[in-house]
Amino acid sequence: MKISLFQGILFGIFGLAALIGLFVFATYTGKSSTTNTIGTVVIWGTLPKEGMQATLMTAAQTDQGLKSVSYVEKNPMTLPGDLAAAIATGAGPDLVLDSQENLYALARFITPIPVATLSADTFSNTFIGGSGIFATQGGYFGVPFLVDPLVLFSNRSILSSSGIARPPATWEALTGLVPNIAKLTPSKQITRGLIALGTYNNVRNARGILSTLFLQTSVPLSESSPGGTLVGDLGQTSSGSVPPGKAVLGFYTQFADPSKISYTWNASLPDSEQMFLNGDLALYIGYASRARFLKAANPNLDFVVTPMPQPATAALKNVYGLIYTFMVPHGAKNQGGAYAAAALLTNAVEQSIAAANTGLAPATLNQLATAPADTVAAVAYTEALYTRGWLSPSPQNTDRVFSGMIGNVVSGRSSLDNALISAEQSLTALLQQ
Repeated sequence: MKISLFQGILFGIFGLAALIGLFVFATYTGKSSTTNTIGTVVIWGTLPKEGMQATLMTAAQTDQGLKSVSYVEKNPMTLPGDLAAAIATGAGPDLVLDSQENLYALARFITPIPVATLSADTFSNTFIGGSGIFATQGGYFGVPFLVDPLVLFSNRSILSSSGIARPPATWEALTGLVPNIAKLTPSKQITRGLIALGTYNNVRNARGILSTLFLQTSVPLSESSPGGTLVGDLGQTSSGSVPPGKAVLGFYTQFADPSKISYTWNASLPDSEQMFLNGDLALYIGYASRARFLKAANPNLDFVVTPMPQPATAALKNVYGLIYTFMVPHGAKNQGGAYAAAALLTNAVEQSIAAANTGLAPATLNQLATAPADTVAAVAYTEALYTRGWLSPSPQNTDRVFSGMIGNVVSGRSSLDNALISAEQSLTALLQQ
């Protein structure tokens, strides 16, 4: 029987004060040995409760060792504070499941997995490349679990009625569709938009969209230095005439500029997801897991899911996504069981169960090697391979900086250069707190 690297889990006790629960990524021929070694494990996570509970219940039928693993859904905005308070009172969970967007805030509360337990070769050969963001000095912050990449949702009826056979695969092709699809009144009021780009507060997932554009143009969003983590040079120069950071900001904001042919969105319009659900927006950028909600919210909406557009000249593909990872917090009552549960949930069967119940893609390369029959899942699986993230301040702080940057440009209060400099300084200050 072909078995997973993660099906072998051994435990050792290195001393009263040492780390309990060393798991070894090897081979294992039976399931009974894990039944009594995991024990009770409480997971706090930011994924929806329904999907995770269904995952754990189904997975427990495959491996009884997971029968005492439970899940508590937490608000991603309050999770770091909730965890700090729980650890202080000895009431913390055994595992934390969250994406890299909260990693900077959570890192101080996490017990890293040493490379003696999880080697660099095993990690890189098992998980997607974007998981490297969870690497830390001497080990890893956790065990990657699921990936939720940004995708392009397209209203098939609008595209086909405009003579467009396929959704755009590049940003250049997308921009060229504005005159064919956007509908404006003589006073420049938008009655139908191509895509929600250009503003911030009414663009759902604007943080991820901007992050994608920066990543696709190799703009360094954050990097480590002797003085700590700081944001890279957003306005860095290049061999071309326009710095890539400036090109990104100019590209994004053009869609909200009434003087441009690409004008198709403004701050007075409703939330972009609602516009798409109403059938008044041809294209919508959202996370792959959101497809189920859109189908349920408007069963009559005829839409298709395709990969996020890429620059036409890009040699490599990049997309921003949420990489959900199991992390063991300080003070966990059952560290050994927590590590074991996290490892078991990256097995092939458990990864398939989790992906099916949550609408996300697996984080393991072996599972991503075979695309599923479901078209939405197939896109998510493909994109998961090149999904990336960056070590950012809290989502709410990042939103405040990005929103200010976009708002200052669209309103004319700042030039592209000054807006980038201000955003860079603000993000760096937040990362050095």
